[in-house]
Amino acid sequence: MDILWILWTLPAVVAVEETLMDSTTATAELGWTVYPVSGSSENSWEEVSGYDENMNTIRTYQVCNVFDSNQNNWVRTKYIRRRGAQRIHVEMKFSVRDCSSIPNVPGSCKETFNLYYYESDSDTATRTSPPWMENPWIKVDTIAADESFSQVDLGGRVMKINTEVRSFGPVSKNGFYLAFQDYGGCMSLIAVRVFYRKCPRIITNGALFQETLSGAESTSLVAARGVCIPNAEEVDVPIKLYCNGDGEWMVPIGRCMCKAGNEAVENGTVCRACPSGFFKPTQGDESCMQCPINSRTTSEGAMNCICRNGYYRTDSDPLQMPCTTVPSAPQAVISSVNETSVMLEWLPPRDSGGREDVVYNIICKSCGGGRGGCTRCGDNVQFLPRQLGLTENRVYISDLLAHTQYTFEVQAVNGVSDQSPYSPQYSSVNITTNQAAPSTVSIMHQVSRTVDSITLSWSQPDQPNGVILDYELQYYEKDQSEYNSTTIRSQTNTAVIRGLKSGSIYVFQVRARTVAGFGRYSGKLYFQTMTEEEYNTSIQEKLPLIIGSAAAGLVFLIAVVVIVIVCNRRGFDRGDSEYTDKLQHYTSGHMSPGMKIYIDPFTYEDPNEAVREFAKEIDISCVKIEQVIGAGEFGEVCSGNLKLPGKREMFVAIKTLKTGYTEKQRRDFLSEASIMGQFDHPNVIHLEGVVTKSSPVMIITEFMENGSLDTFLRQNDGQFTVIQLVGMLRGIASGMKYLADMNYVHRDLAARNILVNSNLVCKVSDFGLSRFLEDDTSDPTYTSALGGKIPIRWTAPEAIQYRKFTSASDVWSYGIVMWEVMSYGERPYWDMTNQDVINAIEQDYRLPPPMDCPSALHQLMLDCWQKDRNNRPKFSQIVNNLDKMIRNPNTLKAMTPLSSGVHLPLLDRSIPDFSTFSSVDEWLDAIKMGQYKENFANSNFSTFDVVSQMTMDDILRVGVTLAGHQKKILNSVQMMRAQMNQIQSVEV
Repeated sequence: MDILWILWTLPAVVAVEETLMDSTTATAELGWTVYPVSGSSENSWEEVSGYDENMNTIRTYQVCNVFDSNQNNWVRTKYIRRRGAQRIHVEMKFSVRDCSSIPNVPGSCKETFNLYYYESDSDTATRTSPPWMENPWIKVDTIAADESFSQVDLGGRVMKINTEVRSFGPVSKNGFYLAFQDYGGCMSLIAVRVFYRKCPRIITNGALFQETLSGAESTSLVAARGVCIPNAEEVDVPIKLYCNGDGEWMVPIGRCMCKAGNEAVENGTVCRACPSGFFKPTQGDESCMQCPINSRTTSEGAMNCICRNGYYRTDSDPLQMPCTTVPSAPQAVISSVNETSVMLEWLPPRDSGGREDVVYNIICKSCGGGRGGCTRCGDNVQFLPRQLGLTENRVYISDLLAHTQYTFEVQAVNGVSDQSPYSPQYSSVNITTNQAAPSTVSIMHQVSRTVDSITLSWSQPDQPNGVILDYELQYYEKDQSEYNSTTIRSQTNTAVIRGLKSGSIYVFQVRARTVAGFGRYSGKLYFQTMTEEEYNTSIQEKLPLIIGSAAAGLVFLIAVVVIVIVCNRRGFDRGDSEYTDKLQHYTSGHMSPGMKIYIDPFTYEDPNEAVREFAKEIDISCVKIEQVIGAGEFGEVCSGNLKLPGKREMFVAIKTLKTGYTEKQRRDFLSEASIMGQFDHPNVIHLEGVVTKSSPVMIITEFMENGSLDTFLRQNDGQFTVIQLVGMLRGIASGMKYLADMNYVHRDLAARNILVNSNLVCKVSDFGLSRFLEDDTSDPTYTSALGGKIPIRWTAPEAIQYRKFTSASDVWSYGIVMWEVMSYGERPYWDMTNQDVINAIEQDYRLPPPMDCPSALHQLMLDCWQKDRNNRPKFSQIVNNLDKMIRNPNTLKAMTPLSSGVHLPLLDRSIPDFSTFSSVDEWLDAIKMGQYKENFANSNFSTFDVVSQMTMDDILRVGVTLAGHQKKILNSVQMMRAQMNQIQSVEV
């Protein structure tokens, strides 16, 4: 059925006939050879002049010896060259006299004659050769008349002309003769035309087929390969047609279709480039489409239309969809405040940007009225149904602070908002929360117990919503009813509950009170008093400790006096002290009043005490591990859920300590929690707690959906605006400023140790672990230097050479992080060895600006890489500098020129030397743009000479639509052009 359908689609094309001989065109005697010879005793064929059916004068042969029996009359044509034909067709026009119309005719009268042929490589026939017999002549057929004539009137005979066509083959010699044998008839051979057939030149199914000779047999099929017409390409299989014995095309196989950017015209015989303003995205028979609204083409033959300035298209938008823009701001935002909650409602934006996927984001800012202005709300604020991606025009916000001013920005975004260089448009509303009761107390623990008392303490509510006046503690025996409970008041967050029964379990709940009233009771907790036996045992165990503590106190006082004297004598030279790292945590002369100071957990005689002081212990029943997401230095890293009593379940990251650990490994593992637990900043990873009383030992932190910054950037190469990248750098700098203010030195600041959440907030992580890497570590990032493992590519020169780790060395590392961010996760110093890196830095070489890096940012990197650490900026200055750039984006438009002299940049190896590649395809692979190979080839950008002259218009015409990819290719082309010019100048 499929073949028949294809056959029907072929155009009706008449076979081409090439004439080898035509007796009607002779202007003189034909001069064919007859047998027997005319004029002999036997009458044979005779050449006479006659007329055809149109009464044109022609030369004919006739014979009429019907009264003589055993007739054998032959007439032979002249030599006919076959001209490559394999099958010959003979068209004969003749008339035959009806034997019955001839009076007294004998029974030997015939109304038929025979057709013969004889092949020969040259014209060698004579009157006697080849012999006048069937062999060597080859008989084609006996020719009979359809109609014979018999009427005779006064004007002469009335003839009826018959036309018969016969064919024979295969013929292989250079030519042949035809012969006509009469064996007793009365007839006239009026005209003989000899021809062959061939299939004509044709354009069908998008391909051109040249003239093709028919086969040797009537059933032969001669295959012909078609060639796609210009701007068309084959589909599925090589395209073929078959030429049959009658010179007719049949059985098409395959087809060609117009390429993308071209349409079929003139009945499919021409693939014409789409005119300006039209496009065609794929190959096929479809016509070019007009560019959708807000888009245009830059040349003819476009495969897509480029959005006009200010309009965009997402990757999932069909190319025929109009380009769209960002929505306008939501309208008529109204608020309804209820204590510390607020309901926001609004109307859709007046202009949706031409899209139907408008959603809303809520930005919450707390405006306390201080000099600091408004700041982003903390994670404790709850949004229902959610904060980002709202599809409804309302949101319920709770857990705000009482008596506090808030600003809420309602942003309208759609599918192309992330492509716009500008922030989403928004409408804002200002509210002030009312008086409200405090939130629930979430943490309560037992301080001590005796046989008749229990001492408890608890945390302040997460949201006191005012000044806490006092706390109310409710308790009762576990076996008693809650209605028999006792309540006591406490002005502080501790209480001693006396008069209890020994060995009894009691249920405790606590709530806070402000001028707005009581908050809700906390969850129920169970504590048990001591039995008499337990109490007596504990006294006996503590007696030696009490005596020992008194003695230790005396020794400690003496030691303090000695240290003070020694320090005064030596001028407290921290640089030469082996305890520099620990002592730095106690120098607070530059600290702001009330600012916390970082305490190194390794200064504790018992590091477990630091864990208990700085990290909250979590019951393992509250932790549910979902899946393993990686491997850390000490064990697996997992994701899971944490459900603490009285709190909503949250998604967390879980580091586990592998089984079979040593006590040193356990101490080193938990030291990170002791460090992290001292920090509280939106750009520093937050510790939720630890599990040390169960197996496996765990450190639980907030979960960062996008993982490490370096991997995240490599996976999203070219997808962010400069402002977004600067925003990430600002967050990292803010976190490092906080750590520096606490006198904490990170030592391993790198993009791999920065984590990114779903809102692109960057947080500093990985505290302290790199200091304790074993000497046999296989990670090449950390290389031995002066007896320790350090990350050479990220470390300041003084830290490599003298192990001088300070906030200034962290600033150097921050400059490397800036370079990583702006290069989308490129490896610093590329494939240079660590020793090459050290040597280059000593010679004042610095990393070049990444592609498209604003000059202001590269200058800030160079400031961070000052050789003298005292000349490097402080993190507070870096934050202020980045804030100025964000407020004034024009400062980020100037690109960095290559400089010379001090801080001479290294060769930018992120853009490879084109001369190392043998083809444009290899070069595209090297710059990670291999997906455009076919585009370059189809647009004839196939040599380096042509590619080096490309402009932005050429890149658009090739089909590169992503802005980041356009810039990457353009910069690489410019580098190629510069390298070519340099080569030419050297040759000159």
